[in-house]
Amino acid sequence: MQNMERQEERRWLPTTRKEVEAKGWTSLDVVLFSGDAYVDHPSFGTAVIGRVLEAMGLKVAIVPQPNWQDDLRDFKKMGRPNLFFGISPGCMDSMVNHYTAARRRRSDDAYTPGNRAGARPDMPTIVYTRILKELYPDVPVVLGGIEASLRRFTHYDYWLDALRPPILVDSGADLLIYGMGEKPVEELCRMLKRGVPFRNLTNIPQTCVLRPKGEAYATNKKWATITLASHEECLADKRKYAVNFRHIEEESNSLHAAKLLQEVGDRVLVVNPPYPPLDTKELDRVYALPFTRMPHPRYKGKEIPAYNMIRHSVTTHRGCFGGCAFCTISAHQGKFIASRSPESILREVESVCRMPDFRGTISDLGGPSANMYGMRGRDSALCERCKRPSCLHPAVCKNLDTDHSHLTALYERARHTPGVKHCFIGSGIRYDLAMHRTGDKQTDSANRAYLETVVRHHVSGRLKVAPEHTSDTVLHLMRKPSFSLFKELNARFQAINRQAGLRQQLIPYFISSHPGCTLADMAELAIATKELDFRLEQVQDFTPTPMTLATEMYYSGLHPYTLRSVSCARTEREKKEQNIFFFWYKPEFRQEITRLLTRLKRPDLLKRLYTPGPNKGRRKKE
Repeated sequence: MQNMERQEERRWLPTTRKEVEAKGWTSLDVVLFSGDAYVDHPSFGTAVIGRVLEAMGLKVAIVPQPNWQDDLRDFKKMGRPNLFFGISPGCMDSMVNHYTAARRRRSDDAYTPGNRAGARPDMPTIVYTRILKELYPDVPVVLGGIEASLRRFTHYDYWLDALRPPILVDSGADLLIYGMGEKPVEELCRMLKRGVPFRNLTNIPQTCVLRPKGEAYATNKKWATITLASHEECLADKRKYAVNFRHIEEESNSLHAAKLLQEVGDRVLVVNPPYPPLDTKELDRVYALPFTRMPHPRYKGKEIPAYNMIRHSVTTHRGCFGGCAFCTISAHQGKFIASRSPESILREVESVCRMPDFRGTISDLGGPSANMYGMRGRDSALCERCKRPSCLHPAVCKNLDTDHSHLTALYERARHTPGVKHCFIGSGIRYDLAMHRTGDKQTDSANRAYLETVVRHHVSGRLKVAPEHTSDTVLHLMRKPSFSLFKELNARFQAINRQAGLRQQLIPYFISSHPGCTLADMAELAIATKELDFRLEQVQDFTPTPMTLATEMYYSGLHPYTLRSVSCARTEREKKEQNIFFFWYKPEFRQEITRLLTRLKRPDLLKRLYTPGPNKGRRKKE
């Protein structure tokens, strides 16, 4: 029995010293520390990097959710690695994971067995690095993951309500890999295996290092260079901080980006340009690595909610060219789409079908926005010169090929795979992309067919979309399309349902307190959704997170691209006042909403909101 358990554990990367010894290893090349439980699945970044390094022939171990409050045995048990320690604090930013938009502590953690809170500290990137540097001061520490990626420059910390320096400063780490890390971590390891001293590794794309001012360092002379306002200048001048963001966002969304420099005290932060996105063959190779697709046996079957959400899902692509002002996806995964081949995707669908607990339902076949799969510019030369943060705002790029026919064909093959009863698109779609009128009859017909295919065959009863607001002014700041397009979608969705004899729901997501949003805008949102007979529940209050346009507007009070003032709801009271308009239909909020609209001297809005409409008595809960 014990031998069977040991053989089973060997399928995973080792997490204990005994598991290392069971593989016959006397030393390790890389030790990865993760803020999440170890789930050996391609949706979990630590598992991906671990498998990529393993494929290079390196000996890799993972220490998931180490205890940072005891005698630090978890940080000592693997000993000193030959190359470096790596830190991936988790799939989700730790501060968003731990706190609500009102800065209240959450009582659960979906990335921990048993949904238990408290298994990781705030900012594991900093806490883990400082511990490792105290225990092993001469061993390099490499940062990765979304937490470090979005904090690579001077950034606003909503939870402290202050600017913080680049995370390499606060953590004391030696190097930071930003974005999707396969290419830079492979190059880092190749250079180290060749004997290049770690300190000399300053010219690897998609990495960041700190160097003393005036010190010479290796770099690629072909890279253009942009010098940002220093950390100290940002502290003194919000306008300079806002201007920094425009450079950062534009270079992050460029195929030929510049190297960015930022002075911090007596040092310089060097941020090298990113690698191009993985091509299809490269991405297929990542998904072909020997993932078990399961949590490590150490958890003895304990529920990990984040895993349960994705265990029967399949990722088709990476990246998002929507460029939403409040979203971090493009800042981390990039604007340009990296897509898997249909054959790679269908092989994974087949492997899901072989899972013992599979009952016939693929819960999601998609990506950040499911219907961006395989999309790119028709003329690649135009994309080479483009720095637009969004291919969809303020209008869909004329160079973007929005033909959905290849995706419709993929869906058909997936849902007809033996063993598949249902194949749902759970990750949501960009309806402005699916409904875009190109003027090309063939493409427009294919896109109408795509939407009908999704509604008829790939909705689990509820289709998620994100209009986010109803005010065109707010939507422009969000980089989202006009609400009139959502109304058109709603009408088409209902028509397809009627034709197919289905009773499905459209689930719209909305945000309150976004920069530029006023109480009057929220009242108009309540009225607009009332007129469509929606009773909203899928809503959220805007939470400022590093490296998003909306966060920079929130902190600086300026739009980084125009430098015009933008008003923001900042206090808890202001945020609550906006949020209650989502729930105008609940009796307990009517008195407060009446008071607010009276204060605004807007009896017209009050009358429209509480005068019974043609759908009186009906309820459509979302």
